[in-house]
Amino acid sequence: MSFWSIYQHGFARVAACTGHTVIADPPANAEAVLRHARRCAEEGVAVTVFPELSLSGYAIDDLLLQDAMLDDVEAALATIVAGSADLLPVLVVGAPLRHRDVLYNCAVIVHRGRVLGVVPKSYPPNYREFYERRQIAGGDDQRGGTIRLGGTDVPFGVDLLFAASDVPGLVLHAEICEDMWVPVPPSAEAALAGATVLVNLSGSPITVGRAEDRKLLCRSASSRCLAAYVYAAAGLGESTTDLSWDGQTLIYENGELLAETERFPLGEQYAVADVDLDLLRQERQRTGTFGENRRTHAARTGDFRTVSFALAPPATADLGLRRRVERFPFVPADAERLALDCYEAYNIQVAGLQQRLASIGGPKVVIGVSGGLDSTHALIVAARAMDRAGRPRSDILAFTLPGFATSDHTKDNAHRLMRALGVTAAELDITPTARLMLKEIGHPFAAGEPVYDVTFENVQAGLRTDYLFRLANQRGGIVLGTGDLSELALGWSTYGVGDQMSHYNVNSGVPKTLIQHLIRWVVGSEQFDEETGKILTAILDTEISPELVPGEEMQSTESKIGPYALHDFTLFHVLRYGFRPSKIAFLAWHAWHDKENGAWPPGFPEAERGTYDLAQIRHWLEVFIRRFFAFSQFKRSAMPNGPKVSAGGSLSPRGDWRAPSDGTAQAWLRDLERFDLDAAAR
Repeated sequence: MSFWSIYQHGFARVAACTGHTVIADPPANAEAVLRHARRCAEEGVAVTVFPELSLSGYAIDDLLLQDAMLDDVEAALATIVAGSADLLPVLVVGAPLRHRDVLYNCAVIVHRGRVLGVVPKSYPPNYREFYERRQIAGGDDQRGGTIRLGGTDVPFGVDLLFAASDVPGLVLHAEICEDMWVPVPPSAEAALAGATVLVNLSGSPITVGRAEDRKLLCRSASSRCLAAYVYAAAGLGESTTDLSWDGQTLIYENGELLAETERFPLGEQYAVADVDLDLLRQERQRTGTFGENRRTHAARTGDFRTVSFALAPPATADLGLRRRVERFPFVPADAERLALDCYEAYNIQVAGLQQRLASIGGPKVVIGVSGGLDSTHALIVAARAMDRAGRPRSDILAFTLPGFATSDHTKDNAHRLMRALGVTAAELDITPTARLMLKEIGHPFAAGEPVYDVTFENVQAGLRTDYLFRLANQRGGIVLGTGDLSELALGWSTYGVGDQMSHYNVNSGVPKTLIQHLIRWVVGSEQFDEETGKILTAILDTEISPELVPGEEMQSTESKIGPYALHDFTLFHVLRYGFRPSKIAFLAWHAWHDKENGAWPPGFPEAERGTYDLAQIRHWLEVFIRRFFAFSQFKRSAMPNGPKVSAGGSLSPRGDWRAPSDGTAQAWLRDLERFDLDAAAR
């Protein structure tokens, strides 16, 4: 196996093609199909889709009923079948075909020298500019039959699936143009029957606004059906007697646009993307209602026929990866999308806290403020929650609790922020109590030895939490947690205290890589005054550190635990899709090996735009696996309440993630060893 092959990682490359149709000239159109097919084969494409009636032309009206033209279609189809013998892609070609004294508008599925099957259009339209019923019969009642082509009987009907025996999860279904526009499209039934890649051969003349309608329908179909949707519309060459054509091509996957081409092209073009079959399978496994819907419609979906074929993909070739992979899956690189995500995430946290306070009698909020990102963000969430509830911000009791290694810089930032927000602020130095505890337990530090072990660190973390909880008891408040989703994933918190424990944690659904963007959005959208914005900007420039160990050099969290950029990348793909570690490594390399390739989130500092090679990715992936699967679940099993924020998931044992506290990481470590990543890296 080659680590670099997309087909080893659950992807299948698909293409949607459009070009210059020659009206009623099937041989010329067949040659165009084969040109596309040969080019797609060179690029490792598994499925290539062409427009509706691509062999004859769509807008030819009664010419469809001419025997000379229909004879040429069948001959042209034979040319394509012969020409496909040594080509990789499954070709989905549009053709008018005679069957039992009527004419059907068909999708013909061809692979390596044979016709796998023929699917008729279910619903030829007969309204507004469309008059297809004059020539074409509806195929919605065609199930379980065959059609004779080239002297051979091949499967015919709307009940056909085409499954690759050597590419797990690659199951095709074809529908044609109008079939997508009806209330219950044939593709919906096909998806319930097992189809993962839904293709649409379309004529679809263009009118103002129709392109957006197509995108809406394709996106909706891919999202509802948990499938890929590949759409190819007719372009130049079609008759413009009364209509015009834009040659739109689209590839969607589970509601996400993977690829599209320029509309109104001058020549041949195609959209290409790598569809993630693993992702689609995982989504269907996780979405129980998908299976329930299948059961409801079993009478229609249970008798679908499956035609098997061997794709024989290039399993060792490095074909690259033809899809966008976000460096930060929790943080979209698109500015408009990121702004919306930040608006929603921030207000989810604010509304969650506001409701919790209202439901338990409106207590005050007690929070420890370190001057770091997490506590800063929790504090500005609390401030906005008080504003929304019509309560004074002085009901937030904010404490800095400096310890042995607290820097003047972070402490000063904390005080400045508390003053700017107008909360009730105080400082409580924990070092005298910490010295007493270390002395009473006989720790070497109490005797003057520079021993900074986990006990030394946790005495400080524990005391901070003890003080906050007792202050909350004393002053009628609840302790607001600050620990984030990434820390929960890695177990980077002390059990029972610190970031692991509180009365309510607004940050528990927010990954570390998103928090800086949330704070940046709060500043940019002027949620608070200018002075507060300046302080928040200064805090954004501070390195992530627990500040527990004395020393001249700041204690860096990421130097110990690893880069949160990679850990959040892994967390997203483990939590949201259940991907194998080897696949995550493959995706991470494509996302992170070249800082010039792909977009960065808006506002991400230029100086922090780094890269990771495969060896680094593998190392930190193993760290994540060991900590997430074998070490830290017991901390998550006892985590406090807090709102889910991201569609990427949460780690609440009452919500998205339920796992044994005494699990092992062996299955994930074994998968990581499936490929020799050290050799691949060289």
